[in-house]
Amino acid sequence: MSDPYAGLGVRRRINAAGALTRLGGAVMAPEVVEAMAAASRASVDIGELQDAASTRIAAATGAEAGLVTTGAAAALTLAAAASIARWDVAKMAALPHAESFPRDILIPRTHRTGYAHALAASGARLIDIGHNDRGTGAGVRGLEAWEIEAALAPSVVAMAFSVNATSLPDLPTAVAACRANGIPLIVDAAAQLPPKENLRRFIAMGADLVAFSGGKAMGGPQASGILAGRRHLVASALLQQLDMDVAPETWSPPKLVDRTNLRGVPHHGIGRGFKAGKEEIVGLLVALDRFVKADDAADNTRLEMRLRAIAARLDGHEVSLVPASVTGRVPVLEVAVPDALALSADLQRGDPPVHLSERHAARGVLTLDPQVLLPEDDAPLAAALRSALERRHSIAAAPSSR
Repeated sequence: MSDPYAGLGVRRRINAAGALTRLGGAVMAPEVVEAMAAASRASVDIGELQDAASTRIAAATGAEAGLVTTGAAAALTLAAAASIARWDVAKMAALPHAESFPRDILIPRTHRTGYAHALAASGARLIDIGHNDRGTGAGVRGLEAWEIEAALAPSVVAMAFSVNATSLPDLPTAVAACRANGIPLIVDAAAQLPPKENLRRFIAMGADLVAFSGGKAMGGPQASGILAGRRHLVASALLQQLDMDVAPETWSPPKLVDRTNLRGVPHHGIGRGFKAGKEEIVGLLVALDRFVKADDAADNTRLEMRLRAIAARLDGHEVSLVPASVTGRVPVLEVAVPDALALSADLQRGDPPVHLSERHAARGVLTLDPQVLLPEDDAPLAAALRSALERRHSIAAAPSSR
């Protein structure tokens, strides 16, 4: 097949920045691509397909049910919508206009990031709780149960929690407070894979709904994600995502949906624009199966060998290998450079453009993340990086003209 990007005049890029959405996410395995192509050549009932997906996702995550979404952000919006509407079709029809009924979602102050907008898109009102002592370095205390309980009111429908290595110790506190007060806990775990154990960890800890990205470490389609959790909440999310231009008399609901809980058939919900196609659903399930069966230790050993080879080509520059045991994900190379963002911009102007992670640029470090770096790009990446580093070193060493 001819190169589709060349035909469009779009440059291929060397991606050592990670499975970022703006760089197209994961590079899918051939079997995922083949499964998606095969799925495209038939008609199926999407509700029935999502039922099948739910069974697979539940087995992989330990959740009661699961749903394929069009990304982790869509999963968060649907999770919030499910928490607000539950089985109430009138509320489903009203969202995102939820001013007349309970719609508040508690969120720890330190978790209020740009990604929280996905929750608010449902019509939810986000209520900041807690203090930022630990986050700002002003103190040592994290989230406490009384801070959650003090914010509880009849208007509160859920609590949101963005999990990572720093916030994980606070998760049991959030679980206990939410469970004691009968509100669901929504966990944003979009980028918490690998390790694969995280697929089950947050559900096992007591989260009610967990959102994962499908198009990053899992290796699925970029426009895919997972919402896993309590059956009744996942069912509500599914109802608000499906094509509901149906005759009530002939509609056969997915098995996830108990029609006796509904006082009518909902119209298109807030998730209608997040519709997951049959290709994305099948591709995500194949990718999920591959991810669960993968040997993380062997994969990380191979990645580390590649990184050591790249580091050898950068001899003479300040480069350090950080193993997967430290990152909690995959091994990475850290390149210390005073003007990290300037170097990153220089690399992106190259031919081909090269992208490194800028996550730690503020401390003078660019990170070479090999998660989606193609093996054939290792040598040109090392050459481009070495050239850029030496260019900057020569400029810094040149005598002043003053």
